[in-house]
Amino acid sequence: MSSLSLLPVFMIGLLGSVHCIGMCGGIVGAFSLAPAPVRAFPVAVRNEIAGSANAANSVLARTLSYNLGRIGSYATAGALAGGLAGGVRLLPGMIVWQTGAYVLAHLMLVALGLYLMDAWRGLTRLEAIGQILWKRIRPLTGLLLPLDSSLKLVLAGSLWGWLPCGMVYSVLLTAMLSGSAASGAAVMLAFGLGTLPVLLAAGVFGAQLRSVLQRRGVRVASGMIVLLFGVFGLLRATHGLTPDWLAALCVSPVHSVGAP
Repeated sequence: MSSLSLLPVFMIGLLGSVHCIGMCGGIVGAFSLAPAPVRAFPVAVRNEIAGSANAANSVLARTLSYNLGRIGSYATAGALAGGLAGGVRLLPGMIVWQTGAYVLAHLMLVALGLYLMDAWRGLTRLEAIGQILWKRIRPLTGLLLPLDSSLKLVLAGSLWGWLPCGMVYSVLLTAMLSGSAASGAAVMLAFGLGTLPVLLAAGVFGAQLRSVLQRRGVRVASGMIVLLFGVFGLLRATHGLTPDWLAALCVSPVHSVGAP
C-alpha cells in the first residue's frame, strides 16, 4: 500500500474525530487530569505557584501517553486483520471475496458518513457486537488506577483502544484489504494519527473545544466528506474509473484487490 493511499485514511481519522469527541471526549478529559496529591499547606502554596507554569505541559504529556496506547491498539488490530486476510488470500475464490470486501469497505465509509451526520446509525449494531469483547477487557482498566504514571496511561489507552467503535470497524475492513500484517498496521496507524490532533486538543483545552466540534454543522460537513470518500471508491470499483486524482481519494487501491 503506497503512502499516497494512506492519505485518505488519515483524513477519515481526522474528520471522524468529531465522533471520537462525542464518544471518548469524557475519557480523554479524565485521563488528562493528574491525580491530586495530598500536601501540607505551606508545600501546597509553594507547589501551586510552581505547578501553574507546568500545568499545560503535564496535561499534554498525559494526553499523549494515553493516545500512544490507543493508537498502538489500533495498529495491533490492523496487523491482525491484515495478516489474517493476507494469509488466506491464495485460497480458491479469494479474489471474488476480496472484490466484494473492497466494495463493502467503501459502503462502510458511506455508512460512517451518514453516522457522523446523524442521518443513519446502523453502525451502532457493530458497536453492540464489539461489546462482547469489551466486557472482558474493561475490568482490566480498574487495575491501573490511579493513573499516576506515563506507563499506566499508555496501558490504559491501549485498553480503551478496544472500546467498541463503528468508525474503527469501518477502517479495520480496509486494513484487511491491505494484504499483510505490516500494511494493515500501517492503515490503522494512519487512521489513529488522523484522530490524534483533535483528541490531543480536546485533552488540553477540555469541554469548550468538545462542544464546538459536536455542533451539527461540523458533524454534517465532516460526515459528508467521509461519505464522498466512500462514493468515489465505489465509482472506481464498479465503473472502472482510474484517474490519478480519484485514486488519491480512495482508501484501498483497486489493483490490490485482485493481486495474488
